[in-house]
Amino acid sequence: MQKNRLGNTDMQITRLGVGAWAIGGGGWAYGWGPQNDQDSIASIYRALDAGINWIDTAALYGLGHSEEVIGRALHGRGGRPYVFTKCGWTWGTDRALFKSLKADSIRREAEASLRRLQVEAIDLFQIHWPDPNRDLEEAWTMLAALKAEGKVRHIGACNFSVTQIERAQKIAPVATLQCPYSILAREIERSVLPFAAANNIGVIVYSPMKSGLLSGAMTRERIANFPHDDFRRTASQFNEPLLSRNLKLVDLLRFLGQKHGRSPGEVAIAWALNNQQVTGAIVGVRSARQVEGVLGAADLQLSQQELSEIDRFLRDTDNWKLRARALVKRARAAFR
Repeated sequence: MQKNRLGNTDMQITRLGVGAWAIGGGGWAYGWGPQNDQDSIASIYRALDAGINWIDTAALYGLGHSEEVIGRALHGRGGRPYVFTKCGWTWGTDRALFKSLKADSIRREAEASLRRLQVEAIDLFQIHWPDPNRDLEEAWTMLAALKAEGKVRHIGACNFSVTQIERAQKIAPVATLQCPYSILAREIERSVLPFAAANNIGVIVYSPMKSGLLSGAMTRERIANFPHDDFRRTASQFNEPLLSRNLKLVDLLRFLGQKHGRSPGEVAIAWALNNQQVTGAIVGVRSARQVEGVLGAADLQLSQQELSEIDRFLRDTDNWKLRARALVKRARAAFR
């Protein structure tokens, strides 16, 4: 599997990485519902056997459970992949979540993650969200200290704006940036990606399939029956008026994928990887079977015509929304 150098680090990462959000399981505010740990471990093994060489997780996922599962999966296994995790979200004995970028909290999180992951050093330690914004400098100073101590090898940012990256850069170099990017979420193209490229910051994107929506396995019935603790139940892209448009987009991705023998999800991931400023994409998996369904994205090259078809679909549907809004405005004005 092709590898790319991750920004200014010494890490050569595969184009696909294992996303470990869902394997944190259910029972917490941002979970994906119940998850079997043995299925999670099997998915990690299948991904590693296929050549994927990095896993991205966070202390937040399952309130430490995702990191614990990864630690169990990798314990005693040769050829350990790179392990990336995040800090900035924590919880108390009541399991209630809160954000903290205070230095002492960041240090406690790093040490707890090291124990759960059963590693001597975290390959990439990232601030999950730059919130509270006022404490960003304090947190980045601590990340730099942890790197100097050898507890982490590289430090990165998630969900940062250009201004926030610049603030961190004044303290210590930002090695990597992680942000959402998909056919349905292209905001980072405007300023974040050009800034990262100009500053040799590696870019890891998450949710290229928009939390499974573009995988090809999602149906109205499945969405309607999401577990109560699956955050997607209330996500706007999984509900009307956007859901109908998104399922039609999946039909287009399926049509394009058939030419290559690839699934809609693989087309969606390949679309994100087509951007030369993207180093690698995080792909969430919950079973070995799901791993099989995404591997083809790593070497799928979409033609310019195929990329234009996707752009045209979005442009036409966006124009339809604008026309619909204009009609509603006129109708409301007529009845005033």
